[in-house]
Amino acid sequence: QLLPAGTKVLRLMPNLPCVVQAGAIVFARGSRASDEDAALLQSLLVSCGLCEEVPESYINIHTGLSGSGVAYVYLFAEALAEGAVKMGMPGGLASRIAAQTLLGAAKMMLETGEHPAKLRGDVCTPGGTTIHALHQLEKGALRATVMNAVEAATERACDMGED
Repeated sequence: QLLPAGTKVLRLMPNLPCVVQAGAIVFARGSRASDEDAALLQSLLVSCGLCEEVPESYINIHTGLSGSGVAYVYLFAEALAEGAVKMGMPGGLASRIAAQTLLGAAKMMLETGEHPAKLRGDVCTPGGTTIHALHQLEKGALRATVMNAVEAATERACDMGED
């Protein structure tokens, strides 16, 4: 509203891993921005990682999912490593293995296109270690807690946009 009439607007939201060219960026274009403008922006940003054009209404959701989500992943990685330290593994090694575990899992999701539930099921064997561990995560309401975190961050992004 404050820009001169006819101004081309492309709104984008990156996340921190863009620093290492492994980020996730979404962008939305205003009514004056053309297909060529969007293609140019995408060509400039693709070196930062995943870059997708989305409806404007998804920008705040992306903030809750991916902008803030990076911190959720760091917290989870820290918890994984601390669990290994508790069981006797040195901290540095545990942190490296936790990071590689997250990287490998994410790479499998992206490269196979499989739903995370299917990939999770592939890891479980009847009566095995993974299903016992997943039961503990479910008792702690991990999925509901993460969904609530995305919701809270999205709502806060919406509130901040109105200020």
